[in-house]
Amino acid sequence: MEKSDLSHHILSRYNDDLERVRTNVLQMGGFVEEQLKQAVAALVQGDSRLGEQVARGDQKVNAMEVAIDDDCSRILATRSPAASDLRLIVAVIKTITDLERIGDEAEKIGYIGSRLAAVERPADRYREIKHLGRLVGDMVHEALDAFARLDPEGAVAIAKKDRLVDEEFEAIQRQCITFMMEDPRTIRRALDVLWVARALERIGDHAKNVCEYVVYMVHGKDIRHLSMEDVEKHLQSRSQRQQDALPPAR
Repeated sequence: MEKSDLSHHILSRYNDDLERVRTNVLQMGGFVEEQLKQAVAALVQGDSRLGEQVARGDQKVNAMEVAIDDDCSRILATRSPAASDLRLIVAVIKTITDLERIGDEAEKIGYIGSRLAAVERPADRYREIKHLGRLVGDMVHEALDAFARLDPEGAVAIAKKDRLVDEEFEAIQRQCITFMMEDPRTIRRALDVLWVARALERIGDHAKNVCEYVVYMVHGKDIRHLSMEDVEKHLQSRSQRQQDALPPAR
């Protein structure tokens, strides 16, 4: 094999390695997203078997994280990636950590849903939890979509939804406190609902983190401690500079 052919072969395998890692992250994300959806369904529908199934599925999430982490370590050791490739690997390692934690929160919801299945469901059938679960589920789905498309602008728009998640959580928190004050017999159920809402709020935080990694992956800027408004201004300014640098159309 000639030197040029060997170099092309090595580069091709390297690109395949990077693409496989990205694909595996999205597969892990898809599984975690389904875990979340089923965990909320188990609570709302009073399905103890589904709740237990979700809880057991956390082992698969953990195995996925370990496998992807091993792939990233191997690429770092053998390929010495730089620039955008290095940012991709760093972002992947951070992303799978957040996805694993989303799986942990889904496991908690599954356990609670399984336990509450033995209790008569309230008249509203956990309407607020169902709404918050749908909102958070959309955030996770859209964050993974932004990761797949390498879309920093879309990622910032999704991250801004975390404020709405926080507002919904605070409303559920106030409602649960009111129920407990009015009727002490509801304390156990209200606390369980509160734990579920808290788990969903944390999942929203993890989805926001994934969005922040997308911006880092594309632009190399760490936005973890910046407001979303400042990030939007930065991206708009960057986009304008890139447009100004283009040669005038003839």
